[in-house]
Amino acid sequence: MSEITLHAKIRSNLGRSSSNSIRRAGNVPGIFYLHNETNIPIEVRSLDLRPLVYTAETHIVNLKLEDGSERQCIVRDVQFDPITDKVVHFDLMGLVKGEKIKMEIPVVLEGASVGVREGGVLNHILHKIELECLPSKLPEHIVVDISNLHIGDIVTVGDLNLSDVDFLIDAELPVVMIVHARGEETEAGEVSEGEEMLEPEVISKGKSDKEED
Repeated sequence: MSEITLHAKIRSNLGRSSSNSIRRAGNVPGIFYLHNETNIPIEVRSLDLRPLVYTAETHIVNLKLEDGSERQCIVRDVQFDPITDKVVHFDLMGLVKGEKIKMEIPVVLEGASVGVREGGVLNHILHKIELECLPSKLPEHIVVDISNLHIGDIVTVGDLNLSDVDFLIDAELPVVMIVHARGEETEAGEVSEGEEMLEPEVISKGKSDKEED
């Protein structure tokens, strides 16, 4: 797990008007929170957030505040403007050494499938998987090698080989599969109408007593 340093100012003024002023100045308002501690309203440069937001990787954030204190955390939530798609608010969740955390980790497919070359269709079903582990064991992403997958082959959550983590979803859920192309004739001579394209499960996470802006 790689670490990215993020410098932040502590916000003294809260509210919508103050948050809008921060955004006009090229910064983004956010919140650092840790259970049993007081939330810390912060702001960071918009450009400094890019490596943490526009990526398929998971990173540990070394948050450095202007008062000289430091916190280890992860990005827990990011809010975007529905029109401009710019980041308008973010949440950082503090980490405690020796305490496990729950996190959704991106799934990255690796290789070129044999089944696709045979005329099959790649169906990537789960793009993120929720797991629990110690912060030091948190993977940047989950790699699934699809090179040897033929038409009809499926990789489930239970097939993933990842040590020191506990998956929090059903082990039988498919992560990726190679299906027949729609209308393709099968070996039995029947015309396949295509496998049902399963939709990824969307898991929404939040926190209690969340402070907006």
